[in-house]
Amino acid sequence: MSELTVADATNRIYESLQADNADIDTHIANLKAALTRAGLKEAIVDPAKLVQNNRSGRKLMQAYFRQRGVTVTYSAS
Repeated sequence: MSELTVADATNRIYESLQADNADIDTHIANLKAALTRAGLKEAIVDPAKLVQNNRSGRKLMQAYFRQRGVTVTYSAS
């Protein structure tokens, strides 16, 4: 299997969120690996693509990802 880019891994996160978090932990691990390969410290997420685009939903997502070693920030979109 080829290695995912950060953009591909982020898109799979969006797809997983839309599919009721199907395989979310696997996608987070893939995103973490892609960030490491790219030399990045954090994932930038478009809040408009989130199922729960409110403050509590964004904070919950940040906390969940942080527990799995990925720092999430949100774009200004």
